[in-house]
Amino acid sequence: MTRGRIIFLNGTSSSGKSSIARELLDVLDDGVFFHMAVDGFGAMRTRRPLGAEELDLALRRTRMGFHRSVAAMAEVGNDVVVDHVLSEHWRLLDCLSVLRAEDVLFVGVHCPLEELVRREQARGDRPSGLAAQQYAVVHRHGDYDLECDTGTTGPRECAERIREFLPRGPRPTAFSRLRERYRTEIDDLAGTVGRA
Repeated sequence: MTRGRIIFLNGTSSSGKSSIARELLDVLDDGVFFHMAVDGFGAMRTRRPLGAEELDLALRRTRMGFHRSVAAMAEVGNDVVVDHVLSEHWRLLDCLSVLRAEDVLFVGVHCPLEELVRREQARGDRPSGLAAQQYAVVHRHGDYDLECDTGTTGPRECAERIREFLPRGPRPTAFSRLRERYRTEIDDLAGTVGRA
């Protein structure tokens, strides 16, 4: 069975990942792609109020489940567009440990901070300051296969660029390079997850 491809969009809240993902579903004409967004997984959670510690644990399990769901979809041959915010280092490590590095096209979605703040305020459905909080950490790992700036480029143009780049993605992939760089930390995280 042929494994599915993963287009992994990483950027802050309000950076335009979901807009690019929707455009990708329109422009990709090679395979059947599914848009999997971490926000969608969070929206499935119970609505009752959770204490801080319970919420932290629930969010961690949700994100780990999301990563494994993406891996499972690709493993059985589905092509996936992932919409994620790698604002905590462990999230990247977990993705590196469960996603097959050769299948992932890692795309950095950038946007100037001033525009992120404007979009966040216009949306009104995100905590104020969330994008600014994530801005300094989301791209800290510093390695992508492809990068887009939604401050200067529209979602459709970003999607077209990704579509054109997909068949000739780099070898080794950014995920392969990052997996090698963080091998010890990945192994440590896997040991922690195994004991949980």
